[in-house]
Amino acid sequence: MIVTKTVDSQCRAFKLAIDVLGRPWNALILNVLQGGSLRFSELSAAAKGPGDKVLSARLKELESCGLVSRHVEPGPPVRVTYELTSQGRGFGEVANAIERWGRCLSAADKPRRPKKVAA
Repeated sequence: MIVTKTVDSQCRAFKLAIDVLGRPWNALILNVLQGGSLRFSELSAAAKGPGDKVLSARLKELESCGLVSRHVEPGPPVRVTYELTSQGRGFGEVANAIERWGRCLSAADKPRRPKKVAA
């Protein structure tokens, strides 16, 4: 049996991480950007969910948290790309753990056949 350290859910760091991931679309955006920098339109297409207004707002929030960086390349046309900072790239490990946990949940959630009752 593997004994793991219990996480202190009252810890400031834990609460901060949950606050970031609890915002709609943040985990999706962080996950999409794991593959590398993207322009806004590419990110929007890959995310397949949030509208442009919401995506823009979430990117600004993630930038202010230090998880995403925004780069403006002079134009014309001006090109804006978004990429993860080193802190943002750390989400990759979390995403893998969430996926593993989700697979366990989905395996446990498979419908079971009801037992036949003799008439």
